[in-house]
Amino acid sequence: MIRYALLCKKDHEFDGWFRSSSAFDEQVKAGEVTCPVCGSADVRKGLMAPSLAGTKKSDSIDATQVAQKMIAMMTALRKHVEENCDYVGDQFAETARRIHYGEEEHREIYGEATLDEARELIEEGVEVAPLPVVPPRQAN
Repeated sequence: MIRYALLCKKDHEFDGWFRSSSAFDEQVKAGEVTCPVCGSADVRKGLMAPSLAGTKKSDSIDATQVAQKMIAMMTALRKHVEENCDYVGDQFAETARRIHYGEEEHREIYGEATLDEARELIEEGVEVAPLPVVPPRQAN
C-alpha cells in the first residue's frame, strides 16, 4: 500500500491509500478520488517526505538523539528566561496585565499562572507562553 498526501483544486489537504501508483492514477482518472471537504474530483498529489525503512536500533538511536537535543534546547530556553527576566511568582497574571495596559513599566517577566489565568490573558491580547518543564536528569 502507498499513502499519498493529496490536494484538491481548492488546496484542501487529505491522505489517500492506494495499492500502487498506477491504481492512484486510474482512480483519479475515473473520478473515484474526491476531496472529503468539498467533494472535488480534481485531485493531485501533494509534497511528501519519503518513508524510509530502518533498523530498530538506528531508529531508537535517532529518537534518543532527538530527545537529548530537545531537552538541551528546553534547558537553554529556561536558563535564558531565568537569567534575563524578573520572577514574579504567583503574581504573574496580575503583573503581566498591568504591564500590558501600561500601568507598570515594561519589563520581561516569568512566573506562575493557572490555566484559566493564562487563557484570560490570551483573550485580552496579553502575549504569554508556557516555559518548558525540563525533566530531571536520570542517572544510568
